[in-house]
Amino acid sequence: MKKSLTTNKELRKRRHARVRARVAGTAERPRLAVFRSNRFISAQLIDDTAGKTVAATHGREFKGPQSVQATSVGAAIAKKAKAAGVTSVVFDRAGYRYGGQVKALADAAREGGLVF
Repeated sequence: MKKSLTTNKELRKRRHARVRARVAGTAERPRLAVFRSNRFISAQLIDDTAGKTVAATHGREFKGPQSVQATSVGAAIAKKAKAAGVTSVVFDRAGYRYGGQVKALADAAREGGLVF
């Protein structure tokens, strides 16, 4: 059996690069970037034209299983976006599958009032 030359991490980075070639955030519609680690999930609102992070939140701030963390992070990023005057975003799932934690974060952000 032939061994794969690329790891899952490298494949995800390749998918993320493909998405980032098409997705960019502006001041009016920042990019909602998601990052997952083995223990936590985090989200940032990024204005790519200015190169600045508008708002960010991390799963360390919330207790519980990862799906609960993801829901809490989604609600928190929506609240911070509203405070910053942002209502519409471009979703960047960073090469991760749209399901589980990523979907929970996105649904909670939508319920919090973000449009994407």
